[in-house]
Amino acid sequence: MTPSKDGHGFRDHLGVTITYRGKDKVEGEMKVTEAVCRPDAMLHGGAFMGFGDCMGGNATFMHIPEGMTTTTIESKTNFLAPVPLGDTVKGVTRAVHVGRTTVVLTTEIRRGDGKLAAIVTQTQLVMEKKSAKG
Repeated sequence: MTPSKDGHGFRDHLGVTITYRGKDKVEGEMKVTEAVCRPDAMLHGGAFMGFGDCMGGNATFMHIPEGMTTTTIESKTNFLAPVPLGDTVKGVTRAVHVGRTTVVLTTEIRRGDGKLAAIVTQTQLVMEKKSAKG
């Protein structure tokens, strides 16, 4: 797969769309397609986690200074309900701690019927952006 022009290859691969971005929260959604399902036509656990990670990274960028970047250093997912093929999951991410070197976030992932399907809690490391050359 060739990376997208805006550098969001994995997010694009999963089909994640960010629908709102602010310091208070980040909202997004992802269509449950065959590409992100288990053989039984339910959303794969890795897709839940990838969606939560994309959301958390986006939310972290709302809280860090220019010239800084972030990477996930810890992530935990509680799976609460299955999501079938054809549904759309919606996520809301909020920062629960914003420090100088870390940001801790939670993402609630809901099915199309509004039922809570997963909660992702993660810690993002804040660091200086390095050039691609070194």
